[in-house]
Amino acid sequence: MAAQDLLARITRDPNICSGKPCIRGHRIWVSLILEWLAGGMSVEAVLRHYPDLEPEDIQACIAYGAGSDGPSDG
Repeated sequence: MAAQDLLARITRDPNICSGKPCIRGHRIWVSLILEWLAGGMSVEAVLRHYPDLEPEDIQACIAYGAGSDGPSDG
């Protein structure tokens, strides 16, 4: 999946989670997923914790954390 397609899974809305980047359709912060991964949690464990997420959502968090500004707010 292309980076642009992955990043479309990340949203920022000032009215949701104080504007923190979240996985589209969820109030799950990108930073939370990245912290868990950095702490050694596997993608499979994250998906067990949040069964509504898809592997591409985790990839989107990683792509976002890799330095992209993400999608525009407008």
